[in-house]
Amino acid sequence: MNLKSILASASIAVALSVVSGPATPALEPDAVDVLAERNPEFAQGRRAVEARDWKTAIKWLTAADKRTANNADVHNLLGFAYRNDGQVDVALKHYQRALQIDPRHRGVHEYIGEAYLMTGNPAKAEEHLATLNKICPRVCEERDDLGKKIAAYRASNKQQ
Repeated sequence: MNLKSILASASIAVALSVVSGPATPALEPDAVDVLAERNPEFAQGRRAVEARDWKTAIKWLTAADKRTANNADVHNLLGFAYRNDGQVDVALKHYQRALQIDPRHRGVHEYIGEAYLMTGNPAKAEEHLATLNKICPRVCEERDDLGKKIAAYRASNKQQ
């Protein structure tokens, strides 16, 4: 195929995409952003997580849970903050609660898998990786990240 043919084909493809509209529908605002707009304690907790201020994050996210009870995103971030604060057992409880609320929450499956690696339980981490494989068989950052961490964990334990 020569350059002229390639350009003609590309022009047709562009014209068709303009006529038929975008290939995927416009996405709704992220649920976490909506939650942050409606729950100022969650917004404060999220900012504290971004600043890696785990104790402040725990305080705000605990308050967010009181305002917006039974929210998987709140429990996911609480688990993340507790885990990074070194309180892995408490983190696991929040991750488990988040999964009771939303069993398909990809972020929770990634983070609970990481927590299980911290406790020396790669088999449990692999269970969550298997769940992520079912939830998102194509492109899935959470699955890919957890898979890499499990591989690194296994490699580092072989060297010891």
